[in-house]
Amino acid sequence: KTLMRREIHSPYYLFVLVFLSLTLSGLTDQLHPSKICQPITDVMFLKTHKTASSTILNILYRFSEKHNLTLALPYGNHPHLGYPNRFQISYVEEFKTLANKFNIMGNHLRFNWQQVRRIMPNDTFYFSILRHPALLLESSYVYYKTIVPAFKKSKNINEFLSSPWSYYNMTEKNNMYAKNNMWFDFGYNNNAEYDEHYIQFVLQNIEEIFHLILIADFFDESMILLKDVLCWDLDDVIYFKMNARSQRNIQTLNPENKKKVKEWCVLDWELYKHFNKSFWMKIQERMDLKTLYKEIDLLQKRQNELMEICLLEETAIEDYEVKDKNMKPFQAGNAHIMGYNLKHDLDNKTLNICEKMIMPELQYTAHLYNSQFPFKKKKKFVR
Repeated sequence: KTLMRREIHSPYYLFVLVFLSLTLSGLTDQLHPSKICQPITDVMFLKTHKTASSTILNILYRFSEKHNLTLALPYGNHPHLGYPNRFQISYVEEFKTLANKFNIMGNHLRFNWQQVRRIMPNDTFYFSILRHPALLLESSYVYYKTIVPAFKKSKNINEFLSSPWSYYNMTEKNNMYAKNNMWFDFGYNNNAEYDEHYIQFVLQNIEEIFHLILIADFFDESMILLKDVLCWDLDDVIYFKMNARSQRNIQTLNPENKKKVKEWCVLDWELYKHFNKSFWMKIQERMDLKTLYKEIDLLQKRQNELMEICLLEETAIEDYEVKDKNMKPFQAGNAHIMGYNLKHDLDNKTLNICEKMIMPELQYTAHLYNSQFPFKKKKKFVR
């Protein structure tokens, strides 16, 4: 026994054991590929309306600065890429000189695959986000109340839904916000009639182009899945809510009208149902629920830490309470968009991080435009 112990610990036997260990490890890696991956940096985000998409755009903007990436930014003085027209490459600043060199695309546009693919790299990761149509329509009603004819003619969302065709005219400007707006954003006809074959064709088409569709109703789950798929760090998807409304102007849909939304916005409802199911399937493919909620817990703890470090009130505040006029969010319709106040006396590094976390979309877009194109006329985006 003593002799055997000596032989096993001899250099020769140690070499054999190490060799076998490495060989078995290699076989295991082939059977179970390593999770070590490279962060994906070529990303196209279809920014749908009233779906927490401004929060995601802020995440993309911060990621682009962290990695010194090139953004496909709007040409001219608009913060969007030609919306509501179908996207054309001419809507992008310097599209001729930077085509296929863009890394991030995420401003509002009406999707046009043939045009988008002309300026984004071949290996671009495509994703978007959807929201339950009832919640989306209520949010749209308040936010776009003053510019959508169908909404202007009615007193509130419940009156509108009691007889939508009394208020809605498909030919009037901006009425796409009142019916199947997500379907419209994906580039399809929001006034198309219900047809099972047509709907399946569109869903299949979207699946072929988009690698991932997130769900705003499960935003933290969406951020963990996005982080996992893109191979990003947890800090890359930490967020403060952007473009969020005050609770004081939320309208409550009665039960009957909640059901009516599914009929009125039936194309959006079919879109949402399909990709809500695929969203949970993707999570199931990549992680168990225990892992998911452990990650969410870490996300929320880190978010709370940053709120405590950065924010004077440690939460979002009413628009009239925002002290720095350069950090005031754009106000639309009857929506009171909330903002943030930063703590005083933050050191420069912390201040830079915190400022980017709370910077409203219009201001951040202008900042990135002026950084990316320093020799062009400085722009302040206005709507």
